[in-house]
Amino acid sequence: MQTLKDLTIDEFKAVVGEIIEEKLRELLVDPDVGLTLRPEIKARLRQQLENPHLEGECVPAAEVARLRGLEW
Repeated sequence: MQTLKDLTIDEFKAVVGEIIEEKLRELLVDPDVGLTLRPEIKARLRQQLENPHLEGECVPAAEVARLRGLEW
């Protein structure tokens, strides 16, 4: 078995890259994969998509940025 001290720089970079990719796959997986929405939640989401103004005021992103002192 090879140890880290025996690796070349390129081999070490490859190992680190594989570790990072594996960790990112773990972190970025959708925890809700395979779950289904209840019918009432589906209906509410559809209603919000069709009528976004019903639940409250829609503020353009540029306006929010301006109010927060951000450049957009």
